[in-house]
Amino acid sequence: MPPSRDEPRGLLDGLLTGRYDSPESAEAAAGPLLGAPIVPAGTITAPPSRDLVVELDTSGPRPEPAGWRPLRYQIDCSTDDLCHVLEFTAPAPLIVYADGPDESLADTARALTEAGHIPGLPAGHGRGAVSDFLAVLAHADTGYVARATGTAEVVALLSATAASLSGFDIREALASPDVPRLQRLIPEAAAALREILLAIEVDDPDRVGRELAELGLSPG
Repeated sequence: MPPSRDEPRGLLDGLLTGRYDSPESAEAAAGPLLGAPIVPAGTITAPPSRDLVVELDTSGPRPEPAGWRPLRYQIDCSTDDLCHVLEFTAPAPLIVYADGPDESLADTARALTEAGHIPGLPAGHGRGAVSDFLAVLAHADTGYVARATGTAEVVALLSATAASLSGFDIREALASPDVPRLQRLIPEAAAALREILLAIEVDDPDRVGRELAELGLSPG
């Protein structure tokens, strides 16, 4: 099981998440590396038995306060919809993946953090844009989440987030992740990193977990 909402986290504890068709299909997602699964809001018909990230649709209804609340909500939006999403309120923290070019990534992240939302970092942005994004998040209280296409991007995000907190070159950390440095992080440094990098969404969390272990990176 991933750590509870109140427990400090190690570098990889509950780091990876994936998408599932329903709360029932997400029940199989278990292990110290796996965080709360992502499920569509329309599939939840009763309070689930575990923490979930609930995916919203900009054209769907806004969530109502209820007896059960997810760990986080998540929404994808276009640049045109961003102004409406910035005014959005929800019963739980809201992750926002905003579609836009490299040039707007950092400014969008800043606007989201100022609104109290959690910026989502899509895969595919250039190193300069990601570096500027992380420079914003290193001084924000919201943390961020990211999408990665594979294990190499997961390691790069860990290394770059560590660099953003310690004054090292973020672009260099993205280009040449320092795995031994990640392995040497003391618990306090790992916990501080995970206060910024909340989770990484990947297509196959189990495979990425195995490949991280082959690199000498594992939970605990």
